[in-house]
Amino acid sequence: MEPVNRADLEWSETERERTHFRRKNLAAAAGADDLGASRYELPPGASSWPYHYHAANAAAVSVLSGTGTLRTPDGEDRVEPGDFCAFPASAEGAHRLHNDGDDPLRYLALSTMRDPDVTVYPDSEKIGVYAGSAPGGDAERDVSGYYRRDDDVDYWTGEE
Repeated sequence: MEPVNRADLEWSETERERTHFRRKNLAAAAGADDLGASRYELPPGASSWPYHYHAANAAAVSVLSGTGTLRTPDGEDRVEPGDFCAFPASAEGAHRLHNDGDDPLRYLALSTMRDPDVTVYPDSEKIGVYAGSAPGGDAERDVSGYYRRDDDVDYWTGEE
């Protein structure tokens, strides 16, 4: 495999209310199947993906520049360049970054790419379900969707 240089990649951008970031998917560009790696940039006042955790995939963040606040189940912590944060595949790994500084917050996000996975969003009481391609993957999925957590039905509902 040949090296991929982030300068050669285009940014994708996501903006929705507090969530606003630019992303370069380094792992996909390098042809990685079982490892996720993306460079993110949050403008001042913006946040990353909504507060969430994965049931199957661990993640980590390495802060490159800027400062911000990291929310986890333990509360909020200040992050700055050089900080490395690991998020296990469980409720203890819930996380969200927020840029409360004056400069862009830049970081490298890493993750395992296990499939299938379930993502849990504690604030909105939703779950995301993915099979066929892990979250962040580019392959077509067999199953993908977001559901309210209390929309549980009995196993035999609708069965003969």
